[in-house]
Amino acid sequence: MSLLTLLGGIPLLGALVLALPVRGLARVLGLLFSLATLVVAVLVTLQFLGGADLSVRQPWITAFGANWALGLDGMGLVMVLLTVILTPLVLIAEWNVTGHGRWNAQGYAAMVLALQGTAIFTFLADDVLLFYVFFEATLIPMYFLIGGFGGEHRRAAALKFLMFNLVGGFILLAAVIGLFAMSVSLRGAPSYLLSDLAGLPIPVDAGRLLMVGFLIAFVIKAPMVPVHTWLPFAAEQATPGSSTLMVGILDKIGTFAMIKFCIGIFPEASAWVAPVMIALSLISIIYGAAAAIASKNLLRLVSYTSVSHFGFMVLGIYVFTTQSINGSIFFMVNHGFSTAALFLTVGYLIKRRGSAEVSAFGGVEKVAPVLAGAFLLACLSALSLPGMSTFVSEFLVIAGTWSRTPWIAAIAATGIILAATYALLMYQRTMTGPVTEATAKHFTRDLTGSERSVLVPIVAIILLFGVLPGPIVNLVEPTAKAAMTRMQLTDPVAPAKGEK
Repeated sequence: MSLLTLLGGIPLLGALVLALPVRGLARVLGLLFSLATLVVAVLVTLQFLGGADLSVRQPWITAFGANWALGLDGMGLVMVLLTVILTPLVLIAEWNVTGHGRWNAQGYAAMVLALQGTAIFTFLADDVLLFYVFFEATLIPMYFLIGGFGGEHRRAAALKFLMFNLVGGFILLAAVIGLFAMSVSLRGAPSYLLSDLAGLPIPVDAGRLLMVGFLIAFVIKAPMVPVHTWLPFAAEQATPGSSTLMVGILDKIGTFAMIKFCIGIFPEASAWVAPVMIALSLISIIYGAAAAIASKNLLRLVSYTSVSHFGFMVLGIYVFTTQSINGSIFFMVNHGFSTAALFLTVGYLIKRRGSAEVSAFGGVEKVAPVLAGAFLLACLSALSLPGMSTFVSEFLVIAGTWSRTPWIAAIAATGIILAATYALLMYQRTMTGPVTEATAKHFTRDLTGSERSVLVPIVAIILLFGVLPGPIVNLVEPTAKAAMTRMQLTDPVAPAKGEK
């Protein structure tokens, strides 16, 4: 068994173990399996940095030309590390989670581990059919995390989440079947290996049609306007930990796959669709930020900030510069930690107050200064303040966009102003001002030791990558350069002095 197979297999094994009657040990076992996965991820990272070839390729469904093919590049590695770091933190944050009906803490830990394992294999898959299987499999645990542990309208939110993503999945399946036909026609034998498909001389019209099938599924997953409406509802109804996994990890599969599969297999079609994707990304940036400003529910507010941030990620991909793609990949990682900080601090606020409405808070910084300070840092990360990791990634996206098309970068930059507005208003309306009667009644304690143990690593990573982004940027840059090579594009060159 290879390290990559072990990496995704450990949490799936943990999910199976937690299906057994281990009630008293469920929380501990869930945490131990997630920490074991983290240890394996560290070993994988060390071997990857040492130049080891960790790829796996074994026949799987030979009639379809499908293989158990796993591989790793810098982009895949950082997404795996994001997943293995956030998962144990979420399990600690939701240690005392309670479900509805049959759902309890044991079921929660099992579903979190199942989501972790399927997400890891999605990030590692080098076979399109294998990717599709795990892409769809991630929906199952997330559906139960929302429907089993969410709020009053959890069932409707879980169903909306599932229906949107299943529609995208069905369209993706049609495109996957189309690739099978193409590989048989052009190679004489079926293959779903990414390396084989990348070399196929797919006709232009067929390539565009197939790529659109892939892209629709990824745009829904990301999500982008106008297919984003499932996200605010799901985030509002899910527990804060579940929302962290959904937005911080699961939704990144969309932007990740745009680079790995859309550009990797369909470079001509990706260039053809780029103007539409840039327009959608600009709409998402501005609409998401404006909706966040108007939101009266903290969980919906945070989800709308993510719609805006996903717009930046997609913009960085489709303006096609090394710098912007590099920034987009870095943004996937930074947004994962930033959104985790926001959702989890909001969760601690809700746990004390019993409400997620902005109007239910006031003067919290005077009675819970540490919690207010953590919330402030999360808000500053959301607005990409210099010194925060999100600033570096957002700067790379905008700078790369400016070098290609300045006016697009100027429009995207308005999202920065709107981000400062929603982040500072969110803090002002909840933390400052006189202490309300409700705040004095419900905020009888500041952050506990376990709550601090969850937030400290996240904040530390945000600050560390804000002042030392080099290691991550250098790690993902080869993926950005490979995407540019695949597109047969070069970065814009600034005119020499005196030239127009």
